[in-house]
Amino acid sequence: MPPVQPGDTAPQFTLLTDEGKSVSLASLGGKPIVLFFYPKDDTPGCTIECKEFRDARAAYLEKAHVFGISPDDMASHQAFRDKYALNFPLLSDPGHEVAEQYGVWGAKPSGNEGIFRTTFILKDGKVARVFESVKPEGHAAEVLAAL
Repeated sequence: MPPVQPGDTAPQFTLLTDEGKSVSLASLGGKPIVLFFYPKDDTPGCTIECKEFRDARAAYLEKAHVFGISPDDMASHQAFRDKYALNFPLLSDPGHEVAEQYGVWGAKPSGNEGIFRTTFILKDGKVARVFESVKPEGHAAEVLAAL
């Protein structure tokens, strides 16, 4: 299934953060929401991407809520967050239901299934922008420029 597209209603969800808090899209009002789906905690590309969002946190504070989502469990997210001093919530999607709703879960060239690195900007309950086949380097700045 292809990713949801600009203009589509953003699929609603409730997931746990790395701190064990429940977050639902419906509870986040006002600011745009950046959802970046990444394959796995503490792997090279994912670490680069997350560190760039960490480093850009001050610039994002006024503009958007930022969430990283992967199928890793809460314990993995906590270790990853602590290792790299990540300063935004990591959402745990262990059954990859949310990734499937957003159309970013599927068969990889390796034959395994997993997340396709994709970022969504959501505004007013709708998908405003989609970044597919994301390259980790420079991505946080690219998303910030699009807000």
